[in-house]
Amino acid sequence: MQIGEPLDAAGFQELASEGVPYVGLLDVRVEHFAEGEVTVRLPYRELLLRPGGTICGPAIMALADIALYGIALSHVGRVPLAVTTDLTVHFLAKPHPGDLLGRARTLKAGKRLIVGECEVVAAVDGQPVAHVVGTYSVPPGRG
Repeated sequence: MQIGEPLDAAGFQELASEGVPYVGLLDVRVEHFAEGEVTVRLPYRELLLRPGGTICGPAIMALADIALYGIALSHVGRVPLAVTTDLTVHFLAKPHPGDLLGRARTLKAGKRLIVGECEVVAAVDGQPVAHVVGTYSVPPGRG
């Protein structure tokens, strides 16, 4: 179901970082990009910490949303106006300071909606810290 220009990991990294400057500020890095499977890394920085020494929830949600955006684009290609329509987050454990990985996969890819899930884990030991399910809307006739 390619409706836009096909993307690879470098193309997605560029689109996400330049199209959404916040992604560039977080320095999120694409580690794996294939149709229906995307892994992105959020490098640790002190500005991500909240009181109590844990990584803040908004950073975890952003990581998952970026990974889910990646799986949407892995199906439809370069469609910058694909947007999040739903995001449900379950925080599972306190993430200690360190890099986080967002591992997303497609649950269903329809013509207009793409549903996926993302497991956010601590990069150092694979400990799950959040489970996220999200839906992306793909605009009709774009590409």
